[in-house]
Amino acid sequence: MRGTGGQEGDMAQPEQSPDSPMRAITISREYGSGGGEVAGRLATRLGWRLVDHEVVVRVARELGVTEAAAAEYDEQVEGLAGRLLGAMQSIDWLVPATGNIAAPNAAVDAGSYQAALHRVVAAAATEGQVVIIGRASQVLLADRPEVLHARIVAPLAERIAYVSRREGLDEAAARARIALKDQDRQRYLRAHYNRNPADPQLYDLVVNTGVLTLDDAVDLIAEALERKGQRLRVSPSELGPAGGLAPYPGQPGDFRPPADTAASAQG
Repeated sequence: MRGTGGQEGDMAQPEQSPDSPMRAITISREYGSGGGEVAGRLATRLGWRLVDHEVVVRVARELGVTEAAAAEYDEQVEGLAGRLLGAMQSIDWLVPATGNIAAPNAAVDAGSYQAALHRVVAAAATEGQVVIIGRASQVLLADRPEVLHARIVAPLAERIAYVSRREGLDEAAARARIALKDQDRQRYLRAHYNRNPADPQLYDLVVNTGVLTLDDAVDLIAEALERKGQRLRVSPSELGPAGGLAPYPGQPGDFRPPADTAASAQG
């Protein structure tokens, strides 16, 4: 792993082993934690493709609408869903060759849209060497061991400072924007997948940028990517926290048998 110097020469060089089984990284983030910036730097570091709002830009061009109009429907199912799916067919690297994506003018309900979104995200992961930001990718790709899932968080005060500086907002406006964006993301994941984006079980790694720098976060995720790839080469029976461990030499001092066992022993 390279040091956290933030030097462009270091950041531009891929770090993953050529024979690594890892195909993709998903990045979930609290708004204002710097997660989007981390994802961009990480993609540059690895030499991978970044999958983010650029998708919306390309879809908007295909539809002949503004980016703002297309963004209103990003990660949603209303309105332009059918046309969005049709436009995605033109994004070759996102759509599998045999994918059954709805036609541009087909009527698309919420269920079929989410199914198509799943296929699109899965296709990106199958293509490989992608860093995917949001779009429920941590849930849609949860059963893919060759995908690393990371979440970037930070204390609210630091997130307010980040948004204020990056977006030129005062403290009150930054706080309100953070609340709105976090609420939207939570509502989306709960409504469609009944999951909470803050659930740590969805991730291999959660990084708090309250003290760690954004380059520190990039280093940690790159290292986790390499290590997860190494672990996937061992027997499944050796995975998990018990892998390679021997039993305790004696009974732990804080061990308390279940109440029913203790009662049986006394009887």
